[in-house]
Amino acid sequence: MDHASPTRQSGATLTEALVGLGIAAGALGLAAPSLQGTIDSVRLSSASNAVLADLYLARSEALRRNRRVALCKSPDGLHCSQQGGWEQGWILFEDGNNSGTIDADEPLINRHPGLEQPLLLRGNQPVSAYISYSPVGATKLTGGGFQAGTLTLCRQSATPTASRHLVLNAIGRPRVQKATSDSCG
Repeated sequence: MDHASPTRQSGATLTEALVGLGIAAGALGLAAPSLQGTIDSVRLSSASNAVLADLYLARSEALRRNRRVALCKSPDGLHCSQQGGWEQGWILFEDGNNSGTIDADEPLINRHPGLEQPLLLRGNQPVSAYISYSPVGATKLTGGGFQAGTLTLCRQSATPTASRHLVLNAIGRPRVQKATSDSCG
């Protein structure tokens, strides 16, 4: 005697699948702003670490060479510029004549290309054009006074935005500080 057993089917109905997709889409929609914030934070950290590394390199090279070593803004990787911000790129060089700009006979130590847009990197007055380390590793203005200041790294924005402050103290030691800028541009 053959008994027919009912077959059981597994799976989801079309309605259940659509509800599941709707929930997943909603969750992704909520996660998207958080993901963008994480990406922006990683970009800021990466760029601030690049600047910090070159500040440490300049300081250590000044000590090692027993010579003045400077960084300046440079869009072409060869010459110093008085225009624009540090986001255009910078060069690191031995500054034998203490001018804060590279001359033809001064050795180029390192160059850094421009930062990824829309990042901006601006220095306050003491560090707006150059940063110069003396042979003892302290930052000094070309006129001889100590050079302390802050470079602000941020994503271009007309509204409050996360930023990083790279702070140089009176003896030339740099540090990074998380901050929020009212606007960046």
